[in-house]
Amino acid sequence: MSTSATAGQAGTSGASVAILIGRILLAAMFVLAGFGKLTDIGGTAGWFGSIGLPAPTIVAVLVGLLELVAGLAIVVGFQTRIAALALALFTIGATLIAHTNFADMMQFLIFQKNFAVVGGLLVLAFAGAGALSVDARRG
Repeated sequence: MSTSATAGQAGTSGASVAILIGRILLAAMFVLAGFGKLTDIGGTAGWFGSIGLPAPTIVAVLVGLLELVAGLAIVVGFQTRIAALALALFTIGATLIAHTNFADMMQFLIFQKNFAVVGGLLVLAFAGAGALSVDARRG
C-alpha cells in the first residue's frame, strides 16, 4: 500500500470522523445540485442552452448524473479517488464556462468558492477517503 493510501486511512478515530464529516460536507453540494438538475431537466437544459452549451438536454442529464452519483460515492467513500478527481475536473470546467463574469461580484465569489472546492476534492483524490469508508473496508 502506498504512503498516501496509508495516510488517508490511518489516524485516530477523531481524525476518521473528521474526514467523514469533511466528505459529507464537500459532497453535499454535488448531491443536491445533481438531484436538482435531474428533477428539472427542462429548466437546467434551458439555462445550459442560454450559455451556449451544445445538446443542453443531454448535457443536463449527464452533468446531473455525474454530480449525483460521484457525490454519493464520496459520501460513502466508494471509489473516492476517482469520484473526487472526476468532480474536480468537472468543477474546473463548469467554473470556466459559467462563472467568469468578474464584473458580477457574485460570479467572482462563486469562481473563488469553486476553486476552493476543487482543492478539497484534490485532497480526497490523492489522500483517500479515510478509515470510515467503503474503500477502507475493501482493503
